[in-house]
Amino acid sequence: MTVTPPDTTPPTTDARVLLIDGHSMAFRAFFALPVENFATTSGQPTNAVYGFTSMLLNLIRDFAPTHLMVAWDVSRASFRTTEYAEYKGTRSATPSEFKGQIPLIHDVLGALSIQHVGIDGVEADDVLATMATRSAEAGAQVLVCSGDRDTFQLVSDRVTVLYPRKGVSDLVQMGPAEVQEKYGVTPERYPDLAALVGETSDNLPGVPGVGPKTAAKWIAAYGGLEGIVAHVGMITGKAGDSLRENLAQVVLNRRLNGLLRDVEVPFSLEDIARGPIDRAAVHEVFDALQFTVLRDRLFQLLPQDEGKEEVASLTLQHERPEPKALGAWLAARGDSIGLEVVGRFAGGAGDAWALAVADADGVGTVLDLTALDPDDDRALADWLADPERTVVVHDAKTATHLLATRGYRLRGVVFDTLLAAYLCHPDQRTYDLDDLAVRYLQRELPRVDEAAADQLALDLTGEGEDLSALARAVAVRELRASLAADVDARGAGGLLESVELPLQAALIAMEDAGIAADLSYLRAIEAEFDSAVERAAAGAYEAIGRQVNLGSPKQLQEVLFDQLDMPRTRRTKTGYTTDAEALAELYAKTGHPFLEYLLAHREAIRLRQTVEGLLRSVAPDGRIHTTFQQTVAATGRLSSADPNLQNIPIRTEEGNRIREGFVVGEGYECLLTADYSQIEMRIMAHLSEDAGLIEAFRSGEDLHRYVGSRVFGVAPADVTSAMRAKIKAMSYGLAYGLSAFGLSRQLGIEVSEARGLMDDYFERFGGVRDYLTGVVDDARRDGFTETILGRRRYLPDLLSDNRQRREMAERMALNAPIQGSAADIVKVAMIGVQRELAERELGSRLLLQVHDELVLEVAPGERTEVEAIVREQMAGAAELSVPLDVSVGVGRSWREAGH
Repeated sequence: MTVTPPDTTPPTTDARVLLIDGHSMAFRAFFALPVENFATTSGQPTNAVYGFTSMLLNLIRDFAPTHLMVAWDVSRASFRTTEYAEYKGTRSATPSEFKGQIPLIHDVLGALSIQHVGIDGVEADDVLATMATRSAEAGAQVLVCSGDRDTFQLVSDRVTVLYPRKGVSDLVQMGPAEVQEKYGVTPERYPDLAALVGETSDNLPGVPGVGPKTAAKWIAAYGGLEGIVAHVGMITGKAGDSLRENLAQVVLNRRLNGLLRDVEVPFSLEDIARGPIDRAAVHEVFDALQFTVLRDRLFQLLPQDEGKEEVASLTLQHERPEPKALGAWLAARGDSIGLEVVGRFAGGAGDAWALAVADADGVGTVLDLTALDPDDDRALADWLADPERTVVVHDAKTATHLLATRGYRLRGVVFDTLLAAYLCHPDQRTYDLDDLAVRYLQRELPRVDEAAADQLALDLTGEGEDLSALARAVAVRELRASLAADVDARGAGGLLESVELPLQAALIAMEDAGIAADLSYLRAIEAEFDSAVERAAAGAYEAIGRQVNLGSPKQLQEVLFDQLDMPRTRRTKTGYTTDAEALAELYAKTGHPFLEYLLAHREAIRLRQTVEGLLRSVAPDGRIHTTFQQTVAATGRLSSADPNLQNIPIRTEEGNRIREGFVVGEGYECLLTADYSQIEMRIMAHLSEDAGLIEAFRSGEDLHRYVGSRVFGVAPADVTSAMRAKIKAMSYGLAYGLSAFGLSRQLGIEVSEARGLMDDYFERFGGVRDYLTGVVDDARRDGFTETILGRRRYLPDLLSDNRQRREMAERMALNAPIQGSAADIVKVAMIGVQRELAERELGSRLLLQVHDELVLEVAPGERTEVEAIVREQMAGAAELSVPLDVSVGVGRSWREAGH
């Protein structure tokens, strides 16, 4: 009888399994990236999270795993430490900057729908070994990413280890041949070699005098560690003596370095299959970490159809109007039209090549703006300028600028999907139309090749990417309903219609106008700042008797801590920090002239760079056209870019000298500036309803002197300048969540004195104390804070079990209602000023908004009327329990108009 042997060939599958040792790779990422270069604006270190996430995205890109899991060490205690207390006992304490980053990586993995687990009593490598074995037995190809060489014992024809050669970006693939070549043993015999040689990182001592080559020779000669132990008496020489003396340790090493393959891991192979990411969670997590670039990389990796409907599900009906018939075709489209402009706009200049138009039925076309028939061109211009023709656009401000480059005026914008998305998700950093379509419509838009973007309308075949712009116009129109419902659900409908959309029109006019620049003056102060850089450098060199690179942290560390033997600053991976804050504290302690010149050198460089940026930004019309960013700050504040005019120092002589270079333009009489006096504190008084603070404003006295007299128990006239400075710092600090420790550092006093100052303040202004406590409690209950006008900021981290993240969210909860209300009030004032100037048909115009200040260019003979408009609109922008005080100044330059 013939007996057929059982088939021992493992089954095959298309599964590609990636298993990652979480702590091992996170720790390597932490040391690969300087912690001082990776932190959120609130101070949360993120270098380990960034490095780990970057590595993860690279692995997904390079290996396209179908299944993925991350394993974590729960604690250092395991069955190994029970048997050998010294196991891993030489490892240093976890750096404080690393603590708190593992939960952040958990958040990233959760958003990416990646399973991760840690199991008590075993190590991450045991979990990986179990899952690698299960997966290989199921016929999968397995990749194990770990910095622990013990994982080499898992290597087989189906299991490859990705071992980091450097950091987490340089990974070498260790298969059976690579292990054999490097160590002279097969993977299954690698634990025998490690037991003989020892493993320093695990605190497992090897046999003295025995290296990898000798160990490999013994393993080959005796068939492994079992054979070596059985024939230990036959091994001659000093190495043999040393082996016999340390045999018990070798046997213990082998028991400890053998990975478990039968851990009760709560996941099957099916459980760790990759699924669609949670886009909303990705935005929330990546926004909190401020990982804009990594988010873009992630979205580029996603397949077009990952958990989403096909592009064809978009209702696209492309029509091509006959020449000279465009006007009739547009008139038949009705209202609520979706528009998409194809072009580029930056730095006040640009060009538009195409325009996609889509109606409520998905019928649309893509117009080549470079080759329109003259009659069609006029028809399009009239149609776009008709305020009764309601349109929906994504980023209407940029679309308006682009169309203007072709001579078109865009009116009738009733909904901007960019602004709506910003109000719904204020902490998000980007609001790409593609992502909004996925989030709200569950549809993926065609991806546009940027290099071919200007060709979209030039070869309309009705297929492929030629209709990308039309698909986006359809998506914009369809998004209106979903986004409008979300806006209303979040109580932001009034903000969108009454503030953000009207403000957009004002910003467009301001960006078009720009502000005149005195080129000769700016070039002169650029040269002065350049000379100041050289003088400060010369002074620094003289103070230490030699020249060094003042921009080199390494050379500065040598000067400060070796040559000058100064007190050490905060420790970093590369030594001790030489950032501006640390150097300022060091100078306050030592008063050393080198530090004085070094700080002056840095400031002079910063000022020179600011002026250089301004000079590069002057347009051919002699004016600087900044871009106002409406969707950047979560609190609602505007920012500016290209150039950033908010970077110009406000209260320094150097900042005033730079403002001297902004001047009144030809044909205008003067510049007029207006700003609010102590607007944040007035909002604090209104929101807190504190009787003492309200009385301080109503009395007309100096606020900080009035408050100081109550806190220190002296007459207002007896409040010294030092007392007033402390009160001012504390009053504003409280509105931004400043702690006693932060106040002590800011004022250079002991923490106990700062805490006592705060206690005295709250004793006399109890309403402020109750408000600050209540606003955090309310936000924790509701999940968001709210401004006077209802602008919300969502703070899920108020419920985080991570103390750093929770405290960060608490500071945001204190800050958002006050700073956000101030931003809303300024916006309302801008809208009012712009409206009044237009309705009265005045030639004066609004040019800039910087923080709480407005800058206008006044036409001849209009100064009195314009000042009255500005005062009225700014003072009446909100009804508070205390008056809004407005200061106004005029002059030929921004500096002269200051007050």
